[in-house]
Amino acid sequence: MTLTRSSRAISPAPLWGPDMVRRPTIALISTAMSLLAATAGASTCEGRNLIDALPDAKRTQIEAAVADVPYHEGILWRATRGQATITMVGTYHFSDPRHLETVATLEDDLTDAEVLFVEAGPEEEARLTQALTEDPSLMIDPDGPTLPERLDDDEWQTLSTAMAERGSPAVVTAKMRPWYVAMMLGISPCMIETMTAAGDDGGLDSILVARAEALSIPVRALEPWDTVFTLFADLTPDEEEDMIRAALPAADYADDYAITLTDAYFRGDVWTIWEFGRFDAYDKSGMTNAEVDAQLDLAQTQLMDKRNRAWIAPLTDAADKAAQSGKGVLAGFGALHLPGESGVLRLLEKDGWTVERLDG
Repeated sequence: MTLTRSSRAISPAPLWGPDMVRRPTIALISTAMSLLAATAGASTCEGRNLIDALPDAKRTQIEAAVADVPYHEGILWRATRGQATITMVGTYHFSDPRHLETVATLEDDLTDAEVLFVEAGPEEEARLTQALTEDPSLMIDPDGPTLPERLDDDEWQTLSTAMAERGSPAVVTAKMRPWYVAMMLGISPCMIETMTAAGDDGGLDSILVARAEALSIPVRALEPWDTVFTLFADLTPDEEEDMIRAALPAADYADDYAITLTDAYFRGDVWTIWEFGRFDAYDKSGMTNAEVDAQLDLAQTQLMDKRNRAWIAPLTDAADKAAQSGKGVLAGFGALHLPGESGVLRLLEKDGWTVERLDG
């Protein structure tokens, strides 16, 4: 909706929670940029829609790749099993005035909900902020080789320039952990400025949380506060470096990427975001198609599929409990968690839930 990318295709970080982003990742970025004294201030992203600019043949290829993916369109869904109900919204983790329309659409569902689920609630975000403040080694490697030592000269110069545009001086970037650098490259400078601006609402997730708190509805996290750190714990040094190399080519047009992803999200073209990233990586990453596909498979497994499976039990257990008092459950999480054979919607369907789209 997030997070990092093992290839150019993992550029939809804001939709993960992404992925890769997902809110643990967004809270991490926001805290980190504050620690690095990034320039704050509202900013409006300007750029061109890269999908609209593609040749017809390329758009046709992307459309074909998306067509057979289950639940590839739509951000508003409801799952029912007996009297139990789960209303779901695929979120976008950055500020946009159009989120208010989505929240208005969900007002009745939220009012009637027993609980609101998000990837990370206020308690988890506070715990993450505390951990980052107390332990800089979560993002900074104080002992290992620096990034200038791990990358060649051209790669390091490109990286240091791109990170400077994102508020991180070279002396800090040099010691950053590779997964965090790759994640940062997936977010445009204008988005970072918007996110760190005073009064920024933090995206649809935060708006939902604020509204739930105003209604005295409990907010529950789908996963622990430190999930973002465990996602990358098993990567080899080569895989870590490849994350950066794969992310670098598109860093220069990240604002265009931001516009492209935002437009696709508000059209409901959720899986188009993922497949556009794949074809963009084919063309620009310098990797073979097979290498891109392999890294995408790894990213999807780590950033989405494993987490999706872990979310099903808490969602369904809460819905069954809420049904006993005639209520439902509302859940908001990165939109890229919705589609696919291992997406939340298909997993619920396989578990005996009836799934219907609410926004199309």
